[in-house]
Amino acid sequence: QVQLVESGGGLVQAGDSLRLSCAASGRTFNNYAMGWFRQAPGKEREFVAAISWRGGSGYYADSVKGRFTISRDNAKNTVYLQMTSLEPEDTAVYYCAADQRPYRTSSRVGEYGYWGQGTQVTVSS
Repeated sequence: QVQLVESGGGLVQAGDSLRLSCAASGRTFNNYAMGWFRQAPGKEREFVAAISWRGGSGYYADSVKGRFTISRDNAKNTVYLQMTSLEPEDTAVYYCAADQRPYRTSSRVGEYGYWGQGTQVTVSS
């Protein structure tokens, strides 16, 4: 069983920065891609960013490209999402997710089998 615990959400103003963390446990962290998704009220859950099991620069939704950075520390079993230049449109519950299969990277919600409880990010204008 995989457990994911997010932290770092909060209320910020437009233009501010925030860093989300997600601590993973329960299986070999290094072999699986990790992703961040978000869900705003009344909207479907959407892809934000993903990072390969090997690390690297990550993959991003167009709406956050250039503003958000995903990274991982395999020694700490932790993945991060650094968010800068936040906009009111970024307001949502942010979820950390782990791919259910090793050695691939996906932006599809359905290919992530493990989810955290979510952390609220609210950006005021």
